[in-house]
Amino acid sequence: MESHQLLYDWEFWARPNQLEPGGYWVNWLILAGRGYGKTRCGAEQCRRWIKRSFNYVNFIAATADDLRDIMIEGESGILAVTPYDERPRYLAYKRQLVWPNGAISLLFSAEEPDRLRGKQHQKLWADEIASWQYAEEAWDQAMFGLRIGDNPQAVVTTTPRPTKQVRALIADPNTVVTRGTTYENRENLADAFYSKIIKKYEGSRLGRQELLAEVLDDNPGALFRLEDIEGARVQKLPPLTRIVVAMDPATTSTEESDEWGIIAAGQDGRDPAHFYILADESAIYTPDEAAKAGVRLYHRLGADRIVGEANNGGDMIETILRYQDANIAYKKITASRGKAVRAEPISALYEQRRVHHHGQFAKLEDQLTQWNPLTDDDSPDRLDADVWALTELASGADSFQSYVRAEVGAMARERLIPPMAAAVNVDGSRRDRCQCGSVAFVGERCFKCGAARAKDE
Repeated sequence: MESHQLLYDWEFWARPNQLEPGGYWVNWLILAGRGYGKTRCGAEQCRRWIKRSFNYVNFIAATADDLRDIMIEGESGILAVTPYDERPRYLAYKRQLVWPNGAISLLFSAEEPDRLRGKQHQKLWADEIASWQYAEEAWDQAMFGLRIGDNPQAVVTTTPRPTKQVRALIADPNTVVTRGTTYENRENLADAFYSKIIKKYEGSRLGRQELLAEVLDDNPGALFRLEDIEGARVQKLPPLTRIVVAMDPATTSTEESDEWGIIAAGQDGRDPAHFYILADESAIYTPDEAAKAGVRLYHRLGADRIVGEANNGGDMIETILRYQDANIAYKKITASRGKAVRAEPISALYEQRRVHHHGQFAKLEDQLTQWNPLTDDDSPDRLDADVWALTELASGADSFQSYVRAEVGAMARERLIPPMAAAVNVDGSRRDRCQCGSVAFVGERCFKCGAARAKDE
């Protein structure tokens, strides 16, 4: 009996920085690396609140799957950390946990912010807020409902991505921040998990985020900036004139494989057009699973076509897609230029804030803002699919085509013409190149940054 009680005694097992902080706070923000024990902290805090007779302790996850698989049924979720006589009944169909003492926990997915509207909370557990697609809207609705009792509080457990919502929470004077690294929980991590995560991230910029729990600024060498993504993010979509699904294939399908990049994007009717990232279904798939995901997304969004890279997949993508649906519209695309050259025009569209993410796509945005083409050999899968989708949509724009032709031509000329032979102004600036480095002009303005063309002295 005593050993059973000790098994569920969180104060005995927890490290000091995993326990509820003292003093006044509204938000307890746990910014920690993978494997630190964030989920256990959130679940144990909810268990503690229930034992103190709070009747409205509610849960919010990034997705419905995360709610079930991590917060509720996960190995560190609420059912696993609660002894049998305290354990709630999980009523998935009602999105509720019903506790033996009569308390009821409401369960929410941040994918559906409107479901939070009008709901009330005494206490709240919000998991992985840095990955919520509609973070601002969902968090605002949650805070409107955090109003029952004398001391409403929320515990927020998340990997520290540098999102607007994470930065706002850190800056809030009512927030207590706990930081922790993967290494702190080494003795409780399986060797396979530890070696896999360390091998993947250690020594990299992303490792500082995923392992050491640092909130990183943009990678100075990256083609894409979080500032541009945040500045153009939208919560509502305009009418779209065209939608495509882009697929970037993985060559294998084991646990160690790259992901299949599967990104959907749309285009509005403005002149010049603006573009919208609509969905990211990227994951490690078998070819058959990837085809099902791509076709499902194609039909869900009413897309005009699917485009797929042929360099790695050859005709395989079209074959597996048509096995799922013979009537889809499909276009094979072949990479004739290097990855950095392909991504550069899309980077220009982001800089102009003509690419809008509909909500937040955490993993895609990490890849966009961390990949440095000068130091990183392979561009990641989600980034590649993003570039393919936007290139397909933008390829009808004359200014976009002139930009691509001018940039590629300039690279060829640079290899053939010594820099000093190029026409220069008296101050040494190039007459054929903008200060941002681009050589593509639409009229007298740079296509990439919008600056006026330099005049001859």
